[in-house]
Amino acid sequence: MASFATSQPAFLDAADIDSCLNFGALRAGLAEAFSGTMLSPPRQHYGLKDATQLLMPSWSADTPAKGSFLGTKIVSVHPHNRAQGRPSVQGLFFLQDGETGSPLAVMDAARLTLWRTAAASALAAMYLARPQAATMLMVGAGQLAPFLVRAHSEVRPLLRVLLWNRSRDAAERLAIALQQSWPGTSPPELCVVDDLPQAAAEADIISCATLSRAPLIRATWLKPGVHLDLVGAFAPGMREVDDDTLRAARIFLDTQAACTEGGDIADGLGTGVISTKSLAGVLADLCLKRVDGRASPDEVTLFKSIGAAIEDLAAAVIVWQAWNARNAGQS
Repeated sequence: MASFATSQPAFLDAADIDSCLNFGALRAGLAEAFSGTMLSPPRQHYGLKDATQLLMPSWSADTPAKGSFLGTKIVSVHPHNRAQGRPSVQGLFFLQDGETGSPLAVMDAARLTLWRTAAASALAAMYLARPQAATMLMVGAGQLAPFLVRAHSEVRPLLRVLLWNRSRDAAERLAIALQQSWPGTSPPELCVVDDLPQAAAEADIISCATLSRAPLIRATWLKPGVHLDLVGAFAPGMREVDDDTLRAARIFLDTQAACTEGGDIADGLGTGVISTKSLAGVLADLCLKRVDGRASPDEVTLFKSIGAAIEDLAAAVIVWQAWNARNAGQS
């Protein structure tokens, strides 16, 4: 566990981050960040054959004012790690005082990413998913899946969560983990499913967190009013939904970078299946009420997330403030 020291940055591990975050506070922090309190340049990608290294800096909009922050995430994505039982995403987040540049903390970037990604999806769902959405389909059973299920359950009255993965064993392990770790009251009914088309046809919310290179969800399976939350397929050439789904949905992005970096949207734009006119807005537009969210009960909505540096900074600031307050006066 981390120890408090004023002369050097603290190291906050996954357990520290878990103890300092909750989805309610994180959604509020992200909404504020997307409303213009935090800024970031385009993230830098470095291809390493079948892996990717990312550099993601961000800062408070009023830097170098007192109380401002700077942050940089350095993270690698190694998809082949999953076959070895290792996380695909690993890295560190470096938090600095925005006024002085002084190092404040180094954090487990992978854990921070799980929390902020799920919270961003839930924030989008507050605007885009039907208020009465009761059935969620989770496609994929990786590290992000339990965070997405819990985050969505806090913003919609989920009664049932369907869990699908190419490997049924992984979906079963996810169900057990959710059952055992669910905070507070009992979780929704958790059902491991094998029939993906049928599960998709029943779902009010479909969240996909996969590394698939071929569409998993097809438009012909979807019922009116479904909300699609796409957080996998992080690079061009990767897909989670088919072309007809892109054509049928009202599409929102976390940031404009999804137009070139997110597989489904980048591919759809590249092939002409959709155009920029097909894109209804970004998460900032929803937070600032520049664009309306769901327009009708039967509308199919789609949120494509690739991750944003301001999300990492917003989460890191919440963690730091909570951890620092808890440990103030210790040495």
